[in-house]
Amino acid sequence: MPDPKRELLRHAVATVAYRAGKTLRGAPESFAGFAAGPSTRTPAKILAHMGDLYDWALSMAQGNQKWQDSEPLPWPAECTRFFTSLTAFDQYLASEAPLACSEEKLIQGPIADSLTHTGQLAMLRRLAEAPVRGENYARAAIAAGSTGPDQPAPRMEFD
Repeated sequence: MPDPKRELLRHAVATVAYRAGKTLRGAPESFAGFAAGPSTRTPAKILAHMGDLYDWALSMAQGNQKWQDSEPLPWPAECTRFFTSLTAFDQYLASEAPLACSEEKLIQGPIADSLTHTGQLAMLRRLAEAPVRGENYARAAIAAGSTGPDQPAPRMEFD
């Protein structure tokens, strides 16, 4: 019988994939270097940080917690890296391997932080004049294990 907390974690990770996927899909490559101000991070730096968050989450789950600050890759490669790190974490959660930290620590740390940064990317898309349409995310087809860049089409977007 699957662990309900672990399954909820997997659903949260799939939610990140869906929301981030929507935010990243269709972004012009020039978006990577967009700066809303002199002291703000670019989308490429935010996305590199999000990949680092899921590398960290996996290290926490495996019991060898480590952090890295990665320099951004070119935009398409950084998008791939993000989904690869997200998927690696989800695959660990889907395995029988034990968690070396609590599910709550994973939610309050890397998962919550990545949702914040997904919102930042959506806001930056609007400021960069490449907005993402709003959506009723409660109706989205989000399923545990769906962590790659190919996410289901939106069910109910707003004008």
